[in-house]
Amino acid sequence: MIRLVFALRRQSHLTLAEFQDYWLNQHGPLVASFATDLNILRYVQTHTIESPMNEAAQNARGKMEPHYDGIAELWWSSETELAEQMSAASGNAARAGAALLEDESKFIDLPHSPLWFAYEYPQINPSPEDIAAKLKSNILRVFFPLRHQSKLSEEEARHYWLTHHGPIVRSHAEATRTLCYRQVHRANSPLDIAVQKARGTKIESYLGHAEAWIDMGKAPKTDESRRANAAFINDEHNFIDMERSTFLFGKEHTIIDKR
Repeated sequence: MIRLVFALRRQSHLTLAEFQDYWLNQHGPLVASFATDLNILRYVQTHTIESPMNEAAQNARGKMEPHYDGIAELWWSSETELAEQMSAASGNAARAGAALLEDESKFIDLPHSPLWFAYEYPQINPSPEDIAAKLKSNILRVFFPLRHQSKLSEEEARHYWLTHHGPIVRSHAEATRTLCYRQVHRANSPLDIAVQKARGTKIESYLGHAEAWIDMGKAPKTDESRRANAAFINDEHNFIDMERSTFLFGKEHTIIDKR
């Protein structure tokens, strides 16, 4: 499957609560109504929580970009199928896309909300894949959009992230009680151009993002867990440009799931 990742900043006249309420209760059902027309397999909203944990995670890594207000993600079965659908100049899919874009403009700061297509690389993966950071659970989702350091090529950064950093995180999974961890790498798809142009996107896409699910009710506060977190952060500085990356904790709302 291919995934669209859409990092959202709210329009300045909205509070975080107002933004997230409209997104969930107005825009979410609108997307769901077009699921068949657009062949959407899955649609998840991750709402950033208001918590000092966001700032603490960022401060531990140094200066970072402000975190986003939420992340929208949509999945399709394949890039080829999606490209064929997007190339259609008319029909239900085109009308659905126009309606969604019109509604997005009511609450999203579109120029400052980057979006890109991506592929996921599971690192710590549960079976079945049903872990979610639901509103009334102890589970939180970690979302870490990252850009690589200029001293590295994109290929070098991806290789390091996959083959060096990934194993470090996996090796500490038990100590940190990490339920799931995935790397989601930007696909560098030609489809990016169309969705970004339609929204007037001004922000450069990220190399991708790291995502993890943690049960905060079971999160250990031990020397081993502290050493694990220090190991993660120390290694992140070997390839991530922290000043051009960000970090947030969120709660998930699954709107569509046809997997």
